[in-house]
Amino acid sequence: MQQFESNIYNSKIEPPRIEYLCVENYRALKFLELKNLTAFTVFLGPNGSGKSTLFDVFAFLSECFSLGLRRAWEQRGRFRELRTRGGIGPLKFVLKYRENPNSPLITYYLAINETTRGPIVEEEWLQWQLNSKGKPFRFLDFRLGEGFVLPGEFPGITDTRMTEKLESAEMLAVNTLGQFSKHPRISALRRFISDWHLSYLTAENTRGIPEAGPQEYLSQSGNNLPNVIQYFREQYPQRLDNIIDRLCRRIPRMERVEIELLTDGRLLLRLKDAPFEQPVLAKYASDGTLKMLAYLMLLYNPEPLQFIGIEEPENHLHPRLLPELCEECRNATAQTQLMVTTHSPFFVNGLRPEELWVLYRDELGFTRARRASDMLGIKEFMAAGALLGQLWIEGYFEVGDPMTNNGGPR
Repeated sequence: MQQFESNIYNSKIEPPRIEYLCVENYRALKFLELKNLTAFTVFLGPNGSGKSTLFDVFAFLSECFSLGLRRAWEQRGRFRELRTRGGIGPLKFVLKYRENPNSPLITYYLAINETTRGPIVEEEWLQWQLNSKGKPFRFLDFRLGEGFVLPGEFPGITDTRMTEKLESAEMLAVNTLGQFSKHPRISALRRFISDWHLSYLTAENTRGIPEAGPQEYLSQSGNNLPNVIQYFREQYPQRLDNIIDRLCRRIPRMERVEIELLTDGRLLLRLKDAPFEQPVLAKYASDGTLKMLAYLMLLYNPEPLQFIGIEEPENHLHPRLLPELCEECRNATAQTQLMVTTHSPFFVNGLRPEELWVLYRDELGFTRARRASDMLGIKEFMAAGALLGQLWIEGYFEVGDPMTNNGGPR
């Protein structure tokens, strides 16, 4: 047992990986199950297919941990907007992940309902399967704020259960108990979900002139891009030079990126194009240049985030840049898990079939998903030289017309 523990938790540090997600009763996601998720996963579909709703599942869960359940619930219009139309019962989420490739598969189950006084955690539990022949073992189990937990680095069957009662049924047990060092497996999940980075980056937000001060990570909107560049310049100058070199190879005539500290304490971002002598302010730079720069800063952080979600990265980028951005995303997954939503065939052209899930609405209006690698003929077409984006636009996917919201396996 001690040797097994050492192999799991003292190996080379690698990011956690979500392998499975199931969502019930969340807006258009009446029941959506995604199995065998890869480190780089892309969700494709036309407008209205459910991409933003699926993206918001990750945002909602992260906000439940970082901001609190009530605030995340209020911001989304409570259950009148959150629960599937015509649905009853709680919102349900099932997440299966590994802390690293050698660790057991952990399942996290969360059911959220509401009363006249607000949201409640109806049921919440954690379990893992220690070996392929054993049964899953539950080491946290709570209902309406009461339950048990097994402490320790490696909670097992022989450990003593600790009965706990939270202050309110509105509190998440993992978020509460995960603040204590005696629950390292629970703490790891709490940190993982709380730190999810969901990017809603827009070029316009990167044009501002923020207060100076280095910041390690890009914000969700990208409005602190100059601050992140300042941080890289001070702490990782070689990494910043490499990022700018990548940018210059993708943007014609781009030469350099620089920041300037103004007398009033603000930070100015400027970009230099050839053959002009003077750089231009970020407010006058192209949308595509700023977005590509921001994405590279996000993807190549030397202290990477464990999970990154990017919504529709194709906006404002030239189609020829999208397959290259796709490859940048795949490279980044050596240190992070990345999930992207898109409706661009040019971005999809850079994907492998196991990385792509296609979303569509069924005849009742609910979102469904099919993995491209599971569709008839897709692998054969690609072996003959076809690209995934082309196959989608030409109607070879088994989900109906690519330009409509409805469809289904044919």
